[in-house]
Amino acid sequence: MSKTAEILAIGTELLLGNIANTDAQYISQQLSELGINVYCHSVVGDNPERVTQAAELARSRADIVITTGGLGPTTDDLTKENIARAFGRKLYFDERSADRIKEWFYSKRPNGKMTENNLRQAMLPEGCIVLDNNAGTAPGCIIEDGEKIAIMLPGPPAECRAMWESGVRPYLEKLSDCVIVSRNVRVYGIGESSVETRLGNIIPESKNPTVAPYAKEGEVMLRVTARSDSAEEGYAACDKMVDKIKSILGDNVYAVDKDSLEQTVLEIMKEKGLTLSAAESCTGGLLSKRITDIPGSSAVFKGSVVSYCNEAKAEILGVDPSVIEKFGVISSETALEMAQGALERFGSDIAVAVTGVAGPDRQEDKEVGTIYGAIAWQGGSIVKKIETYYRNRTGIRNMAASALLDMVRRHLTNLPV
Repeated sequence: MSKTAEILAIGTELLLGNIANTDAQYISQQLSELGINVYCHSVVGDNPERVTQAAELARSRADIVITTGGLGPTTDDLTKENIARAFGRKLYFDERSADRIKEWFYSKRPNGKMTENNLRQAMLPEGCIVLDNNAGTAPGCIIEDGEKIAIMLPGPPAECRAMWESGVRPYLEKLSDCVIVSRNVRVYGIGESSVETRLGNIIPESKNPTVAPYAKEGEVMLRVTARSDSAEEGYAACDKMVDKIKSILGDNVYAVDKDSLEQTVLEIMKEKGLTLSAAESCTGGLLSKRITDIPGSSAVFKGSVVSYCNEAKAEILGVDPSVIEKFGVISSETALEMAQGALERFGSDIAVAVTGVAGPDRQEDKEVGTIYGAIAWQGGSIVKKIETYYRNRTGIRNMAASALLDMVRRHLTNLPV
């Protein structure tokens, strides 16, 4: 029978909205992959009584209580004391954790100095499983109490995720009586509601493997998860479902088990030995950033021009001023000349270009969200008007960058652009 979990985030800064609770999002995704159901998320401030009450409530309705935050050295870091109290445990001073904390300071700080309050982090619940912190100082821990489990993780996302991978995930995997595997299907060009409609009853009726949709900005991810006696059997079941999804959604599926459109495009171009350049206007370098965020992108990406004003388009990219005068800067004609200019200046195999109105105001009497994208190569080019359903600046720019990447993907794989 599948276990249930509740995530309890501790920190007044979360309640005040000063920071986003990305830890809970990450942990929920990880628990889903392990087949553990998350029924509740809770957030509580740095108050001893309220933390204890929240922990006791979480314990009453979940098999596993996972906390984030409140493990640091200051007086408002009260997680261990209060969770230990909720589970009937006292704290003890863990010498090994103390040594690791001292070692961290000596290795990270030039003078090796450490204030004594940092050793508060070595106070841990009696009988707990200690989780080493390989990205910071505060250790985490696991309390086992009959059928109930409490897992305490640090709040900083880098520390939380590192501890999850090194300690928590292996621990939870051992609790399962089966193997759980997943495939991630990436979909671009249709929204979540359209994906669900086209898939019919596949999502609501999927049992093993299950199919869970996750809407992202401008695209959708479908996570296919199977439980089985072996990884081979599980992946076989997942692959069968993935094939079924691909047969329905067709070329809107751009990858399986890839992180992004940009990763997919770069891998295709690397396999083909091709290079890419860009000319950006309304996206302001966002496309180039997304590409260069991928390790190894220098093997493919030659560079870009952010030609935000008309003079830059003419002087750097060689766009004919008469084209801008006749058709406007927000036009298919200008986008095409920008792409051809980048192709020539960088000497790449393929160049992309984008121009449009990201908002919030209209430009050249054109509506916010009017975007034109182009790709050019030696002997050919394609230009199109990009459809955007966002009306905010960030959304429009992200969709424009994604649309350009999808145009390149389709061109490289002989799909209709």
